[in-house]
Amino acid sequence: MSGFLKWVATLPSLLQIPVVVAAFLVVIALIIFFVEIAPRTGTLYTIVRLVVCVLSPVAIFVALGSVWWAAAAAAVLGGLFFILDYRSKTGAGYLFQLIGFLSPAIALLAIGLIYPSVSTFIAAFFDNRGRGFVGLQNFVWIFTQQTGITTVLNTIVWVLLVPTVSTAFGLAYAVFIDKSRGEKIFKVLVFMPMAISFVGASIIWRFIYAAKPVGQDQIGLLNQIVVWFGGQPLQWLQNSPWNTLFLIIILIWVQTGFAMVVLSAAIKGVPAEQMEAAALDGTNAWQRFTNVTVPGIRSSLIVVLTTISIASLKVFDIVRTMTAGANNTSVIANEMYTQWKGFEVGRSAAFAVVLFILVLPIVIYNARQIKAQREIR
Repeated sequence: MSGFLKWVATLPSLLQIPVVVAAFLVVIALIIFFVEIAPRTGTLYTIVRLVVCVLSPVAIFVALGSVWWAAAAAAVLGGLFFILDYRSKTGAGYLFQLIGFLSPAIALLAIGLIYPSVSTFIAAFFDNRGRGFVGLQNFVWIFTQQTGITTVLNTIVWVLLVPTVSTAFGLAYAVFIDKSRGEKIFKVLVFMPMAISFVGASIIWRFIYAAKPVGQDQIGLLNQIVVWFGGQPLQWLQNSPWNTLFLIIILIWVQTGFAMVVLSAAIKGVPAEQMEAAALDGTNAWQRFTNVTVPGIRSSLIVVLTTISIASLKVFDIVRTMTAGANNTSVIANEMYTQWKGFEVGRSAAFAVVLFILVLPIVIYNARQIKAQREIR
């Protein structure tokens, strides 16, 4: 490939474009041949495959002048066409087509997910330079230093409060505005924060929490309200542990709209006949909600809770924008970046492994619930 690009670079500028386009078309033609033409049965396509098997090694020998490369090409083509002749219950060439369609996704997963995960896991057991093996020393540091312990505890607080409060608020709002006049407007108002990035939401709330010295005009909404009632301006983001709660409010504000939209759609999917039957049995509104609505939207509740839980575990933007982890507000994702920026690659990777371990049970539970729902259907 590099040799071809170097050769193209030597051509005149106007000639480079058609050559590159022609090479692109050749690649597309080869893909179409192997996916669409080669798997077909019949005498004509058998002859086409035979010609390709003969001419391709010859062309490679002429181009490269190497018998070994020509032999390798012949072996690869022979193997491919052997796979193409495989017959399955689904039809001719099914295995090859399956591999052909899955290979791009598998390659992307391997490059973008599997390799970085394995590399990070290995780096967690090495020193800050990634050279000396230190075993569990990085994990010991996390759970023995006050910084690491506070970071993990803050992350647990985030994952306990944000999903619970966001889902509760979203569910209550969805129930109260269901089939009400102006329902669409009310939904838009609550869902609007979801259209804002975490950084944008953090900047908005940073102005709300802003504090000026006593006697100066307050630009922060909360402190202005405090001053109106005769109080003194407060440093909302400096007093631990309350500053962590004030940061959590931002994510709750953003995620409540998501919970409301999903749960509102689920509520509308609850059969009206069940609600009417429950009403005829003399149940009140609360009993209908707990005995009919909640069981009917259980799967959606699980999805909302697990999705928001994962978002809470990996939260980074809010903490980095608001406090950068100062005053005991850091979380695992933020501390992972902080350690990496401080050239502590091993500790950063160890934080990433801890985060993965915390996320894994949620993902497994969600997968099992989805599998159970499919079995019921």
